[in-house]
Amino acid sequence: MELDLELLAGFTPYFTFVSRILLPILAAAILLRCLQSLLRGEYEPEVWAYLSLPNASRVALYHWENIIGRANNADVVLNYPTISRNHLALIRDDKSNWKAIDLASKGGITVNGEEMAGSIPIKKGDVLGLGGVEVALLDLEREELGAQSRSRTKPGRWIRPSMTFWFLTLFQAVLAIQHTLVSENIHVPMAFFALAAMMWGYFFIVRAMGRRGFEAETLAFFLTSVGLSVIASAAPAQLLMTTGFILAGLIFFVVVCGVLRDLRRAKALRWGIAFVGLFFLALVLFAEEVNGARRWIRIGELITIQPSEFVKIAFIFAGAASLDRLFSRRNLFMFIGYTGICIGILALGRDFGSAAVFFTAFLMIAFLRSGDFATIALSLAGLVFAGFFVLTLQPHVIARFDTWGHIWDDPFGRGFQQVRTLSSTASGGLFGLGAGEGTLHRVFAADTDMVFGMVAEELGLIVALICVAAVVILAVFAIRSSSTARSSFYVIAAGAAVTMFLTQLTLNVFGSLDLIPFTGMTFPFLSRGGSSMLASWGLLAFIKAADTRQNASLAVKLDRRAIRRAKGVDWENEEGEGAYDEFDEHDAHDTYDEYDEYDAYDDDDYEADLYVGEPLDEDIDPLYFDHGWEERD
Repeated sequence: MELDLELLAGFTPYFTFVSRILLPILAAAILLRCLQSLLRGEYEPEVWAYLSLPNASRVALYHWENIIGRANNADVVLNYPTISRNHLALIRDDKSNWKAIDLASKGGITVNGEEMAGSIPIKKGDVLGLGGVEVALLDLEREELGAQSRSRTKPGRWIRPSMTFWFLTLFQAVLAIQHTLVSENIHVPMAFFALAAMMWGYFFIVRAMGRRGFEAETLAFFLTSVGLSVIASAAPAQLLMTTGFILAGLIFFVVVCGVLRDLRRAKALRWGIAFVGLFFLALVLFAEEVNGARRWIRIGELITIQPSEFVKIAFIFAGAASLDRLFSRRNLFMFIGYTGICIGILALGRDFGSAAVFFTAFLMIAFLRSGDFATIALSLAGLVFAGFFVLTLQPHVIARFDTWGHIWDDPFGRGFQQVRTLSSTASGGLFGLGAGEGTLHRVFAADTDMVFGMVAEELGLIVALICVAAVVILAVFAIRSSSTARSSFYVIAAGAAVTMFLTQLTLNVFGSLDLIPFTGMTFPFLSRGGSSMLASWGLLAFIKAADTRQNASLAVKLDRRAIRRAKGVDWENEEGEGAYDEFDEHDAHDTYDEYDEYDAYDDDDYEADLYVGEPLDEDIDPLYFDHGWEERD
């Protein structure tokens, strides 16, 4: 369908000029606000219990999983000669139950004077003997919990997410108007309006749940907005289908976050999901071969799926492990075998790029899964897989290595795509030619494999580099969150997810610019493709799950036991349990909303004018141990 825009034809050049300047400014503002919010947000550790030491001092346990030993990288370091480097693991579940696991210690472990072996449940007040050194697991006193909650509910200098969303909406509106003026296609404004509607719908729903951390989702929506601009230039007929995939990806993101909220459930589902992933990966052997690689399964005339994209989620579930699994050889060998099958099938399908992504994620998981035997075994396995991969290289892959660095020797043959990408990137300059005004989209696979060049040509090098920076910031986000993550499961999963993102980014950008061999990988959230979009949103959920800032993540449940303790409810009493069962996180949020937050915030003295109404009662204040401060939008 075409729009009659004859009256606006003379307006197009002026709007193009304005949009070329405005788009980089808006993109930079969105990126800086997200970065500023991440840097200002407080990543205070959560104290779950204390460990009393022989010298009468106490050590806080900041994670659900803690290694006690003589090693410098242990969570609690005890420098006694009778204690092993990794002596004991203290593990808490989301029901506040603790257990101790003997990490093959040489000095042995006793619980209340009785020898233990393997794993045993423990409770607060139990005395543990580690090689003759006695320590005790202590609970937080109510006063300490209240003090901790008050320290964690101070109004930090958060950046208002609603304002960032308005900047992003304006960015989308400028892109929509520019593309509509150029293409005169009614699908363009419809697609951008749908994207803005689902973005704001997600925002209001999540805000109603009392959550305030939107940095990761904002960056994802920004990248999908630029990706929609790419499709508006290269394949406008697929705009509405792409918005459908974005909506499906957003729903998939929420579903994965929901699974990750319950660590016990996530661990129980991991191998089931892993085997479903193998089923999808087996489809690669029957996939359509394009340019020498088998990647796509065709469904009908319009829809194609790339099975390896969905396997990324399953691979991370298989590789992530909680502390009680890190030292299990059986668990280790199962993951090595799973990795071998994944990379082996991709090698048989001659999908070099996807194999590289899985291999780098494997190396990251190998690095994060601590333990001497684990590190050695995974490193050796990685060496074997790498050798196997090199031996199975196909001619089309070898040809790409031969072309690398010599694209100008055959600019109309093997080097055609990279030459055009470099030329288009240079012609776009800093501010681009204008959305829809480029020519690179006419080249095969420009909206997938060479999408960086398309963005640089039409929107400018500044916007293209901001897209790269958005993915890098997601990696920084995961690294900052990992220090306070509750379980190694979340740390490993987030680390593997950002590794996949960064590997895809590197292969896509550097490959299209001939800095490394061209592999034809997609740019996360940016490249056209429903499978890639769904996988990108799914990977984002793992990054989000590692974020433990107060009320920041959908993937982190409230610690109801802490709330119950803070309110003074006796959880050992049946009446207390019944009273608590009627209390949920929404009640907490509703009660909290009765109090207005900081109307008058002073940079020099944030203690001034914190409350507009009555100050929070001492018995209610600890209630917000898991809610923190929220801003008024």
